[in-house]
Amino acid sequence: MADIHKFVQDGDYYIIDVNSGSVHVVDELVYNIVDENGLRNKEELIGKYKEKYSKEDILEAYEELEDLIKDEILYSKDLYENIGLNAGEGSSYIKALCLNIAHDCNLRCKYCFADEGEYKGKRQIMSAEVGKKAIDFVIEHSGPRKHIEIDLFGGEPLIAFDVVKEIVEYAKQQEKVHNKTLRFTMTTNATLLTDEIMDYLDKNMGNIVLSIDGRKRINDDVRIRVDGSGSYDSILPKIKKMVKARDKEKQYYARGTFTRNNTDFYEDIMHLANEGFDEISIEPVVLKEDHPLSLREEDLPKIFEQYDKLYKEMVKRYKEGNMFKFYHFNIDLQGGPCVYKRISGCGAGHEYVAITPSGDIYPCHQFVGNEDFKMGNLFKEGLDEGIEKQFKEGNIYFKPICKECWARFYCSGGCQANNFNFNGDIHIPYEIGCKMQKKRIECAVALKSKMIER
Repeated sequence: MADIHKFVQDGDYYIIDVNSGSVHVVDELVYNIVDENGLRNKEELIGKYKEKYSKEDILEAYEELEDLIKDEILYSKDLYENIGLNAGEGSSYIKALCLNIAHDCNLRCKYCFADEGEYKGKRQIMSAEVGKKAIDFVIEHSGPRKHIEIDLFGGEPLIAFDVVKEIVEYAKQQEKVHNKTLRFTMTTNATLLTDEIMDYLDKNMGNIVLSIDGRKRINDDVRIRVDGSGSYDSILPKIKKMVKARDKEKQYYARGTFTRNNTDFYEDIMHLANEGFDEISIEPVVLKEDHPLSLREEDLPKIFEQYDKLYKEMVKRYKEGNMFKFYHFNIDLQGGPCVYKRISGCGAGHEYVAITPSGDIYPCHQFVGNEDFKMGNLFKEGLDEGIEKQFKEGNIYFKPICKECWARFYCSGGCQANNFNFNGDIHIPYEIGCKMQKKRIECAVALKSKMIER
């Protein structure tokens, strides 16, 4: 099991103590004498590095490392394994719900995981009855949790704007009755935004995720309408107007996807930043290798180069006071999120579920349509406890590869759906996704260290 992780980012040397989460920015000497699985004896180190460093410098660094070990911020022990291994025991309480408002979409994005909104089934719109039943369900299954997140998703949820309004109004009534706080998010392709809809979303959504893939050429190659035309010219002014309506306390993301067609996605991130967006997410597509847009092993050097360029640009902008947020470079070095979240990730299948227009319940939106993972239905009593337990025990301590990985407390074992779709098992990580995630974590840790330095 990796106790520490060493990496170099833009000429700076970093050592992460995996179990405590401590990050040490060190010089080259310390970086070289620290081994990933333990500190060698000083005589061995003096002999190995006598041509490069003085004995006095090595001994001084060695003493400092011994103090860090004594303080349990270097080579610290794993204190969480028992928590993870007993995760299948006890009650589960749902804290987040994905409402698939529409199994339909007015776009035909070439990389869509949901069959262009159809989700391997028929095109269908959620009724207000099903939506209200879903609100009752999540309140009932939230137990002592006070705060509940609800993501209005699709397809394109604004196809059913009247239904959305009815569900949200019902939720507002019920949260008062049950002393809960329900926070709504919507993910939309922005094509149907009008002044009326924007005003409503601004007032009622805690977060709005607005889909755009960056440069016009890139966006219009993949995010196309039914007739094959691009969406960029229509959505960019609407997204800008929606963002302008949000005050600083209200979240939004301009959210894109990069594919094999734009492994130079740094340019798409910068395009969005230069258009005035300061909350940006450009995420790697997840597709089988035989898909023409899929990311493959040979693409990784170019992808890593883009993250390095982005890191440098964000350090520069931070120093200039012109920073934007990049979703995958957000990281907390002060001990958060909570231990359980670091172990189990998003909580799909036990803390988070997705509900379809017909009321079927799945571990998350990416499992919708796979009957092997249908947990139940809103109009029938009970949930499949076997599936629930399977996902509760899908944490890093039940994933042999993750258990040995330095990044385990940052990525929490990766996306369960991606793991299953690529390997047929939620316990086996999606390898290319892991490699990209590790690179992003290194960049994020280095960036946050630069921000703390100042």
